[in-house]
Amino acid sequence: MELSGKAAIVTGSSRGVGRATAVALARRGCGVLINYNTSRTEAEATAAAVRELGGRAVCFAGDVADDAVCRAMINTAVREFGRLDVLVNNAGTTRFINFPDLEAVTEDDWTRIFAVNLKGPFQCARAARPHLERHGAGVIVNVASVAGITGAGSSIPYCASKAAVINLTIALARTLGPAIRVNAVAPGFIDGEWLRKGLGDDFESAKETKAQHAVLGKVCQPQDIADAILALITADLVTGHTMVVDAGHTIGPRLNHGIK
Repeated sequence: MELSGKAAIVTGSSRGVGRATAVALARRGCGVLINYNTSRTEAEATAAAVRELGGRAVCFAGDVADDAVCRAMINTAVREFGRLDVLVNNAGTTRFINFPDLEAVTEDDWTRIFAVNLKGPFQCARAARPHLERHGAGVIVNVASVAGITGAGSSIPYCASKAAVINLTIALARTLGPAIRVNAVAPGFIDGEWLRKGLGDDFESAKETKAQHAVLGKVCQPQDIADAILALITADLVTGHTMVVDAGHTIGPRLNHGIK
């Protein structure tokens, strides 16, 4: 897909992977709607970064767990840009809960995590469908997680929600093709605000451990995930797939090639 003159929505794009993706799209000449829930100052900073590159940007506040918000967001993008070509479902949430402590998982945890992480992408895709179909080459990229593959992450509900996003990606790809391609990225450990806040004092040691056990010897930066999202947007014959971006952690550890 040629992105110059096109329009995109990136949910949860006030910071981190969402911000990096919005800026990457702007570099390709794509207008971007920047969705955020509470981080208005950060969203405006993302919009400023897009405009510095000569791109068009509009901020939209709203929680993707609310279907009415999703529909209003899509309509705003189409009104502002005159079209919609790309939807990146990046907004997500979790609560850090030790896996053995099953009693710590509440009904509210299940409801909130699935509402944002799974219902949100579905609702956004549903609202965007007629606009993405209009030009016959729409693209949706869902941000899943290796937690949805390995069953290890911030909490059991989070892992389950991301596994469901991977399944949703396949189902939507079958349903919306050939006019719309649907893929997902599954990031591993990301050196960013999300994990820094969630892990607190354990962040640096966790980061070091992840890097040591990754084939490429490092962890991801937000830009690495944005690069993968851009790759899926521009790969015209890829649909229904999940790209793992984790520096080879899930296939690690590295082999000692001196052993025969």
